[in-house]
Amino acid sequence: MIEGILGTKIGMSRMFTESGDSVAVTLISCGPCWIVDKKGEKLQIGYMETKERSLKKPNAEFFKKKNLPLLKVLKEVKITDEKNVPENGTMIYADMFKPGDKVDVSGISKGKGFAGVMKRWNFRGGPATHGSRFHRAPGSIGGASYPGRVFPGIKMAGRLGAEKVTQMNLEVIAVDREEHVLAVKGAVPGPSKSLLYIRKTTRGKNGS
Repeated sequence: MIEGILGTKIGMSRMFTESGDSVAVTLISCGPCWIVDKKGEKLQIGYMETKERSLKKPNAEFFKKKNLPLLKVLKEVKITDEKNVPENGTMIYADMFKPGDKVDVSGISKGKGFAGVMKRWNFRGGPATHGSRFHRAPGSIGGASYPGRVFPGIKMAGRLGAEKVTQMNLEVIAVDREEHVLAVKGAVPGPSKSLLYIRKTTRGKNGS
């Protein structure tokens, strides 16, 4: 089989376990995804049907030659079982995961715009009272005579968020094959309707 599947974040909800405990979960619309092509030791999967006018002409022709629906998103994923490799055109559903499985979920985090060093890097800041004029500024960023420049990578104010984040080792609480919905314990990166990649975890009991 393959390592993971693409999906879209629906939002957060709450479910009850068999023991009656309340658990916060994220609902993810997983697939269905199509196996598009094999590239060496990886498979290319496609997700999210779209219209022909939304694709470039070569991409649209590519799907037509393979007798596949026009797909908006393509991604290469690893093959986890060489003896059980799905053929091109095979559909992959959310039930490739089972309740109790551990998964890693990757997505683009929410963008928070330009942020100062206290919000972005958790700097302590200066005194708030007693005539202090230093409150939320970053402070010194380098010496004058030596080194006479600012070292690369120094923590400063800048854009916060809108970067790839992976939440690891999350537990699958429930799987609905008919509705293509996966319920994962806890929060995952990104706003609602954002694209996610869900794969079997690379650490823990299910890790490789």
